Amino acid sequence: MRVSLYKSDRNFHIEPGESVLEAALAAGFNLPHSCKTGSCGLCRARLLEGEVRYPRGPPLGLGAREMAEGSILLCEAQARSDLSIDILEVGPAGAQRVKRLPCRIERTERLSHDVMALFLRLPAAEPFEFLPGQYIDIMLPRGRRRSFSIASPPHDARLLELHVRRVAGGEFTERLFAGDARATLLTIEGPLGHFVYRTAVAQAVPMLLIGGGTGFAPLKSILRHLIENGVSREMTLYWGVRAQRDLYALAALHDLERRSGQFRYVPVLSEPSPGWAGRRGFVHEAVIADIGELARYDVYASGPPAMIEAVRRELEQRGVPRERLSFDSFDYAPDSPARQRSTADSKS
Repeated sequence: MRVSLYKSDRNFHIEPGESVLEAALAAGFNLPHSCKTGSCGLCRARLLEGEVRYPRGPPLGLGAREMAEGSILLCEAQARSDLSIDILEVGPAGAQRVKRLPCRIERTERLSHDVMALFLRLPAAEPFEFLPGQYIDIMLPRGRRRSFSIASPPHDARLLELHVRRVAGGEFTERLFAGDARATLLTIEGPLGHFVYRTAVAQAVPMLLIGGGTGFAPLKSILRHLIENGVSREMTLYWGVRAQRDLYALAALHDLERRSGQFRYVPVLSEPSPGWAGRRGFVHEAVIADIGELARYDVYASGPPAMIEAVRRELEQRGVPRERLSFDSFDYAPDSPARQRSTADSKS
């Protein structure tokens, strides 16, 4: 079966049992997407011809009315016939073709009790170009994959930095935290994702970055890209975690703040200790309480689906134009046992 992109001569092959998004990525088409679990809704497209099915049931990110109007979610939809779909964009401006490359874990760094930094070395002879905010997939046996945002900026790509949160029962993360992973050989695919820094927005427009847990990783890539390349722009980061021990990047944030007089960060704890003197509660509530005239800002939000949905709803209600809202929604991998219990704040 084939999937055709409307108003384009491009198409790709799709196998039975394969999602439209999986087939597109395998063919090198970086279609808009984020969570890959049907939660965030960013891979929404309009079905013009053909028929799809949802083996796991109607996705959470698609309402009954939207389905009746012909919308589908590419990450969950499987083809029953040839398809023609209409999607707004095929890839972010300047994005490179998706590659599959071997790499090895050069080193690891324990950032907190449940977050590990991985530094991956790619082949020197194979250039790997990406945009700040994008992610890669680590390929696992039997065609499975795990997605991780790139925390390092494009200009410092000798080693790709990933932030990996330990997930109970997660095949990849349990093995990673169990022992010394240095020199482990992996296969990655990327760059992927449409959560990227928008160069078209004027530098005079202030930036608001909102992160939840390891949703800080792609924001770190964006911040380093701007600060280390001397881009003069007002930037404010709100970073929400549960407790003080989860603030694993305060030293890095302090260094970025020291190097840029236009950057500041605000940590927000949802379960603080009695002695915590900083902001408390949910991160989006702190943003709303602290910042007036939100419509002035260029917004980047990265974190768990519940946080992303709250940010989307509250900021749109306060007049932030949709074209100035970018989201990266993290969730557990579909076959992780923890996925059945709750959502997570990392691509694991």
